[in-house]
Amino acid sequence: MKKVEAIIKPFKLDEVKDALVGLGNFGITITEVKGFGRQKGHTELYRGAEYVIDFLPKIKVEIVVDDSIVEKVIQAIMTAAKTGKVGDGKIFVSDIEDAVRIRTGERGSEAL
Repeated sequence: MKKVEAIIKPFKLDEVKDALVGLGNFGITITEVKGFGRQKGHTELYRGAEYVIDFLPKIKVEIVVDDSIVEKVIQAIMTAAKTGKVGDGKIFVSDIEDAVRIRTGERGSEAL
C-alpha cells in the first residue's frame, strides 16, 4: 500500500476529486493548508500599507491505495491539477505498513 499526498491549488480540488473518483472506490481526505515553495508568496496593499503574504492557501489531498494503482492515481492528479504556472503543487508517495478498519478489524488492502 502507498499513501499519496498532493498539495494543489484550491480551485483545482473538484477536478482532482472527479479524476480520482473515476479510478476506484477508495477514501480521500482533504485538508486546507497554507505554505509556499518556489512561489514564495506575494505582496499586497491594505489601507495604504504594504505587507507580504508568505503562506498561500493550498489543499492537501491524502489517499491510501493499493500498489497496483499508484501510477494511475499520480497521473490523474497531475493531469487534473496542472495549470502550467508556478505553484501547481507537489505529489509525495510513501509506504504504508498496515491499515486497520476500526469497525470490522479488517487489515491491509481489505481495510481500504
